[in-house]
Amino acid sequence: MHELETFKLIERISALLRSEERKKYAAIGLQPVHGQVLEYLGKCNKYSNTHASVAEYLGLTKGTVSQSIQILERKRYLQKCPDPIDGRVIHLSLTESGKALIEELKPLDIFKQAEQKVSHQEFDNIENALQVTLSVLQKANQGKSFGQCRTCHHFSIVQHHYRCGITDENLERDDTDKICRDHIPKPNSFIDQE
Repeated sequence: MHELETFKLIERISALLRSEERKKYAAIGLQPVHGQVLEYLGKCNKYSNTHASVAEYLGLTKGTVSQSIQILERKRYLQKCPDPIDGRVIHLSLTESGKALIEELKPLDIFKQAEQKVSHQEFDNIENALQVTLSVLQKANQGKSFGQCRTCHHFSIVQHHYRCGITDENLERDDTDKICRDHIPKPNSFIDQE
């Protein structure tokens, strides 16, 4: 069960970062896959800068990679160059604009903020570290926490009954373990540590 919670936290962090990445790329008319292609080409050596290498590294089809490369070439973020020995092989390289773009867009600002806030803390286990990281990312992204009911500011126990302060209704025990859209972390929780 512990492994499942850790996996879920990693998934949530990844989804939040992908969402932020999509926003940044959409603002300049690109998709995240285009940024992944550029990022790979910025760090690979001269033997690994081919269409096939990009597809293999990113785990994408050759067709998806070809379309992405065409878009990036049209926007002048990369250029194609035939191999001097084997003209059938086409090498890809970043233009100055491509290099500037990957510098501008990576790493995500919200991840850098989260890293700064949690790097000095010590954690008992990876789940706690991931939970704090997720919370900081959500806060920086002004996203909802979707936390468990029992960890919410509005949760209380009144006369041996679990109670929601928003709806002013009693809750079943099972409900206290479920996540809520209206969740607000309790004050002095790990979310507020900075």
